[in-house]
Amino acid sequence: MYFNWGSQHSSFLDSGDDATLVLDQTSGSGIKSKTSFLFGSFEMLIKLVPGNSAGTVTAYYLSSNGEKHDEIDFEFLGNKSGQPYIIHTNIYTDGGGGREQQFYPWFDPSEDYHNYTIHWNPSQVVWYVDSIPIRVYRNYQGEGIPYPNQKPMRVYSSLWNADSWATRGGLDKIDWTQSPFVAKLRRFRSRACAYTGPTDTAQCGAPTPENWWSSAMYSYLNVDQRRQMNWARSNYLIYDYCKNIKQFNGFLPGECLKVQY
Repeated sequence: MYFNWGSQHSSFLDSGDDATLVLDQTSGSGIKSKTSFLFGSFEMLIKLVPGNSAGTVTAYYLSSNGEKHDEIDFEFLGNKSGQPYIIHTNIYTDGGGGREQQFYPWFDPSEDYHNYTIHWNPSQVVWYVDSIPIRVYRNYQGEGIPYPNQKPMRVYSSLWNADSWATRGGLDKIDWTQSPFVAKLRRFRSRACAYTGPTDTAQCGAPTPENWWSSAMYSYLNVDQRRQMNWARSNYLIYDYCKNIKQFNGFLPGECLKVQY
């Protein structure tokens, strides 16, 4: 299922269903799917770096190739011991990002495995944490708002040195005496449309029984999911680009003015 880089720092167990990523002063590490996908539901159980993880980032994301790429991100920003991780989310379309939203988790993500799922279909992208939706990015492409629905993406996970920005804007650096830093992955599931070429574009976007992730019931969050998301955002959202008017010189992106679920 995977290719890996920094191979001396990553390993697979249980017939490839479990993976370990390692970061030290020599290298970080990462894995990516052999297959590209266009829409689907992608889930991974992740146990993050314990202890003093300041400066480290564990990432789980989808990305296409090329300079004007599409990307859907979970990034987990480490912190000093006793301080909470930050769940950093972002989405890129045609190479343009700047759509960050950040959350504190309501648990210690280094103590046990937790489920992180990206559900991507022609109507919306939803980020889930333990089956609770924390964020939605809807398709308003018909109104000139970009949406990632044309470029196939592979699935990636990596552990790397980001101490120039990850923890308190780069103030807290990696303490290499604590290395090696280890993140653990388990039970990756890609229930998605495998993409082999342009002829698959229409097939992957069709709301057929095989493409259950694109069915009408996944076009919007249901009432219970909206309640769950409102709970998560009311209690744990710490940054929302749609509130940062200065970032956009007083003109918020179009999706910020729309209903997001």
